[in-house]
Amino acid sequence: MSEAEPGGMVPLLRVVLFEPEKAGNVGNVARTCAVLGADLHLIRPFGFHLHDREFRRAVMDYLEGVTLHEHASWTAFQGTLGPGARVWAFSTHATELHTRAGFARGDYLLFGPESRGLPAWLRDALPKLRLPQPGGGRSLNLSVAAGVAAFEAGRQIEGW
Repeated sequence: MSEAEPGGMVPLLRVVLFEPEKAGNVGNVARTCAVLGADLHLIRPFGFHLHDREFRRAVMDYLEGVTLHEHASWTAFQGTLGPGARVWAFSTHATELHTRAGFARGDYLLFGPESRGLPAWLRDALPKLRLPQPGGGRSLNLSVAAGVAAFEAGRQIEGW
């Protein structure tokens, strides 16, 4: 079982945004986390400030329902992981579909920055998953991708 947060509860999920660039996307991901009861981890540097008007507009009053963790770097984030923590990297470079992952309570779902995705050194060090994009073309928006992945993980864990 994954490590519990302060208070003894293991959150349903932990959504992790590595070096996010767009305030609106992060605000929307925070809303998704609030609805699901998932924690949100943000790894610096950011392409915006958490006091940015666009972030506040997107997150609205949902931020009160989110346990938000800020990390100075990937290394700092790694230092917070408990034994047995499972971090799933989402990437268009992955071959395994997210529906086959077998998510468990407390898993970390990792997404890269909007303009470039996860760097190779990071995605190659972790189990990778992809979202199906049968229409081809470009990738899904970060907040949409995080929402799709988080709800599928929640469905697997809770059986919705």
